Amino acid sequence: MFIDFLLVLAYALLPAAGNLIGTAFAESVHSPRWVIGAALHGAAGIAIALVAVDLMPRVLKIIPMWAITLAFLLGAGFSLLLWRGVRALRGQFGGTRSKALMVYIAIGADLFSDGLMTGAGSAVTSGLGLLIGATQAVANIPGGFAATKNLQDNGVPRGRRWLLSFFLFLPVVASAAIGFWLLGGENNFVQHAALAFISGVLLLATIEDMIPEGDRPQPSRWISTLSFAAGFVGLSLAVSYL
Repeated sequence: MFIDFLLVLAYALLPAAGNLIGTAFAESVHSPRWVIGAALHGAAGIAIALVAVDLMPRVLKIIPMWAITLAFLLGAGFSLLLWRGVRALRGQFGGTRSKALMVYIAIGADLFSDGLMTGAGSAVTSGLGLLIGATQAVANIPGGFAATKNLQDNGVPRGRRWLLSFFLFLPVVASAAIGFWLLGGENNFVQHAALAFISGVLLLATIEDMIPEGDRPQPSRWISTLSFAAGFVGLSLAVSYL
C-alpha cells in the first residue's frame, strides 16, 4: 500500500510539472502584452472545459442535484474568501493587483482538482492515475505560462514568481493524498461532492478574475476568441481521447 501511495504522489507531480514547464517558458522568452492576454484566455478555456467536460459529467452521474448545488455554492463562497484574503495580503506582493494573484488561485484550484482526480483514479487502478496525471500535465503548460507572464506584467519580482510556482506543488500533492486515502474506494458521494466544490472555486476564479485579467492587455477580439476556443477544445479532446 505504501508503494502504491508513492506512485500516486509521483503521478500527482505530473500536472504541477506541466505548470512549472509553462513557468520556465514564460521566464525565458520575451513577448508582447497581447500574448499574455491570449494565454490567459487559453487558460480560461482549459479551466472551463475541465468543469464542463470532465468534472461535472462525473459528478452528475453519482450524487443528487441538491448536493451538487450546495457543494458548488460552498466552493463559490470559498473563492470569495480567497479573494478577500488576497486583497488583505496585496501589499506584501509589491503592490500587484489582487486579480493577478487570483489568477494563481484559479491555477491552484485546477491543480487541486488534478491531484484529487489522480489520487482517486489511482485508488481504482494505477494506470488510470497515470493517464489522468499525464493528460493534465500537458493541459497545465499554458496555465503556468499565462500566470507567470501576468505576474511579470504586474511587477512581481522574479524570485517571488518562482516561489509561487513551486508553491503550487503543495495543493496537487495534498489533494492526491486526500483522493487516494480518503476519497478512493467506495466513498463516492464525498469524492464527487469535493469535485463539485472544486468546480465552484475554479469556475468563479476563472470568470471573475482570469478572464478580466486576460482582457486587460487588450488583445484583438479574434485572438482572445481563438485562444479561448483552442483551450476549451484542446482539453475536451484530451479528456475524450487520451
